[in-house]
Amino acid sequence: MVPMINTLVLFMLFLSRQASAYVKHENVKNNLLHAEIIEMDTLLFDVAFNQYDAAAFRRIISEDVEFYDDRYGLNVSNDNKIKSLIGKHTRSQKVTRKLNSCTIDKLGDFGAVQLGEHTFYSNDIPQVKGKFIHIWERKNKDWKLKRVVSYEHKPFEP
Repeated sequence: MVPMINTLVLFMLFLSRQASAYVKHENVKNNLLHAEIIEMDTLLFDVAFNQYDAAAFRRIISEDVEFYDDRYGLNVSNDNKIKSLIGKHTRSQKVTRKLNSCTIDKLGDFGAVQLGEHTFYSNDIPQVKGKFIHIWERKNKDWKLKRVVSYEHKPFEP
């Protein structure tokens, strides 16, 4: 009886060690995913949107992007998005976006989903707060923004 108990204890220790190693491995993968998507978010907004870099915008946005917005509905035209981005150069106001918070989760082998909240500024004055869902697709080692849902836009309240 004692040898069987010893065997069970050793087996349980082995399993707990394996489970612990798996959890650590998953945490490392999740941290890497989070860092990659935050980097893409930074490129999308701090570079492409805030600095009006149409070339960066083209590299990040998928060819068949779909953009859903609570104010304007569905927009699937990549050309219109790029024209709109370039058109911001001629505005008298400087429009920027800052990320307030977000969560990022893996979507199987496809990519990742990013849920968050951001604030849009006009001439460095907060104007509109909104929420978003971004579906990121991983193609080889590159990330492409595939789907965007932008909703709950409200005037900014401090």
